[in-house]
Amino acid sequence: MHATAYTYDPETRSGQVLLDDGTPVPFDAPAFDAGGLRLLRPGQRVRIETTDGRITLVTLQTF
Repeated sequence: MHATAYTYDPETRSGQVLLDDGTPVPFDAPAFDAGGLRLLRPGQRVRIETTDGRITLVTLQTF
């Protein structure tokens, strides 16, 4: 699933993404770490994976 980075706190490695319908969804440090990212900027398109409604992976969208 694709989304847009909305907020990101580098100290906690957590934040929120916006789904394409505008719904904000939070993610935590384990989801961020699973994607192998170092930094996330608001507005970046990301790919997310979810399990039971929780984001389990955040990574940059590639085409």
